[in-house]
Amino acid sequence: MSTNNQFTKQKYINLETFRKNGEGVKTPVWFVEDKNNLYVNTEATSGKVKRIRNNGKVNIATCKMDGRLLGVWVPGEARELTDTTDRFRVNNLLNKKYGLLKKFFDAQTTRRRVEYTTLEIKLIV
Repeated sequence: MSTNNQFTKQKYINLETFRKNGEGVKTPVWFVEDKNNLYVNTEATSGKVKRIRNNGKVNIATCKMDGRLLGVWVPGEARELTDTTDRFRVNNLLNKKYGLLKKFFDAQTTRRRVEYTTLEIKLIV
């Protein structure tokens, strides 16, 4: 069952995280939906991860690759996953959803030696 119908069969969400001064920063990202939550893999040192570590409140909406909204903003609570099993499960789900494009992307980031982390987003409804 979908957490929110607007996320079904979509490829991107616009993830809005918040700076310490309250200013929102929007970033389009790939995501998967599982167990009534949304999940995102991203660079561990990225600004969005640092902002979520400081303040887990986020807004999300479906969007196009360039961030143009397709859906309405929904509030959520994000946290970084630390359990390796959960992170592996999410990565497998992303591989299934994005296929060869994800594998190509993974190869590029491995070559650059980028460390990734997984974010879990619970919708507030």
